[in-house]
Parts: sequence; structure tokens; C-alpha cells
Amino acid sequence: MTTSMNQQLETSLSQRLKTETSTEHDRMEQLMEQAKVFENQSNYARFTLSQYYFQKDVEHLYAHPDVVEIIPDLDVRGRSDAVLLDLKDLGLEPQSTRIATDEVSFPQALGWIYVSEGSTLGAAFLFKAAQHQFGFTADFAARNLAAYPEGRAVVWKRFKQAMDDANFSQEQQDQVIEGAMQGFSRFGQLLADLEQLK
Repeated sequence: MTTSMNQQLETSLSQRLKTETSTEHDRMEQLMEQAKVFENQSNYARFTLSQYYFQKDVEHLYAHPDVVEIIPDLDVRGRSDAVLLDLKDLGLEPQSTRIATDEVSFPQALGWIYVSEGSTLGAAFLFKAAQHQFGFTADFAARNLAAYPEGRAVVWKRFKQAMDDANFSQEQQDQVIEGAMQGFSRFGQLLADLEQLK
């Protein structure tokens, strides 16, 4: 085994995910800026629709028994119901029922969930912007951006710990990272296509 491979195995999965997906994370921030989500309510509504489709993709993976075994608190994590209520507030109804994760297997599924869970941290800034710009709240049009009852950091830390405690092999870790890259790609495409989203 090479020194490089040894170093990779000594690095936790959560740290590898942070490091190896950092470019994609930065790309999402750029796409968000380009989308001008908070320029007007119409842009914000389409962004919320993109959130709904991505959440449906991710929550589809919650049914996998191996995911359930590793992430035991999935019941507190889904946000699609909240987004659907937000869309109703905003006068939008999703037109598509396509699920992008139909062919996603385990452990790639955990990478998709990582992208979704990581986004809850950035959602703190989005929530403040929605409040400031439009007067939206955790009870109207911005439910899906609100913090978990336990707090964002607590739930995020628990998720990362659960993945690290799974003690995946190098190959399995690579597959989780591959899943995360797929998740970023999917959400990036949704952001890039906001104007056409229905």
C-alpha cells in the first residue's frame, strides 16, 4: 500500500468529503449568485422549487436499509414536506415527478445525503436573507430553510459522526464521494435551469 493510500485511509470520510468536494461547493455558491435568488420573489420561488426536487431525490434514498442502519435519525432530516408548503405559499405547484436517484445504490446514497445535509448549514444565511428581503419566516415560505429544532450544528455533527463510525473501506469511501459529486451535479443542474424549472 502506498503512503498516499495510507494517508487517505487515516483521513475520516467526512474530512475527505469536505476536501474532495470543495470545488463543487464553490461552484454551487457561484450558481446561487448567478441565479439572483433574492432579487425578487419569482426567483426565490423557482429556487424553492429546485430545493423541492432535490429533496425528493434525496429522500428517495432514505428507504435503503443500509442507509437506515447508518443514519438512524432520518425521520428528522427530510425537508420536502416543508418545501411543498413553502411552494404553496409562493403560488407554485411542482409539475415533475421525476426522481433522479432511482438508480443510485449504497453507499453512493450517503454522498447524496451529505450534499443535502451540508446545505442546511448554508441555509442559515439564506433564511436570514429571505426574512430580510421578503419578510418570510419559518411558518411562511421559508420553512425549508429554518434550522432543525435541535440546531443545525448538532444535527450536522451527528450525521458526520455516523458516517465516520461506519468505518468504510477505501473503495466504499470513494463511492460515497462519487455519490456526493453526483448530488452536487444534480443540484447544480437545477440551479442552472431555474428559469425553465416547472
